[in-house]
Amino acid sequence: MEPFNIKVGFGEREVTLTIMPHEAYYKVIYYGGILGAVRFENDTDLWEIVPADEVEAGDLPMYQDDLSGDRLKILLDDETVDEIGEEIELKIKSK
Repeated sequence: MEPFNIKVGFGEREVTLTIMPHEAYYKVIYYGGILGAVRFENDTDLWEIVPADEVEAGDLPMYQDDLSGDRLKILLDDETVDEIGEEIELKIKSK
C-alpha cells in the first residue's frame, strides 16, 4: 500500500498527517519527520502506539517539535491514536 494523507482534528484545528504503511504498523509522519507509529491490536480490537524502539526510521528523521510556523504540538495519546486509526480504516475501506 502506498503512503496516504489523513486529516485529524486537534483542538480547534485540523492537521494533515502522512501515513506510511509498514509490515506490522503505520508510521505517522508530520512535517517530514516520524511522529510515531500505530497499529491495530487484534487481541483488544483497539489501535495502539508502537513503542519507539520498534519503529524503523529508514530515511526519515524522528519528528522534532519546534512549534514554529503553523505547526501544532501533537502528542500521540490514546485519543489521537484512536482518531488516526479511524481515519486509516476509512482510507483502507475506500480503496
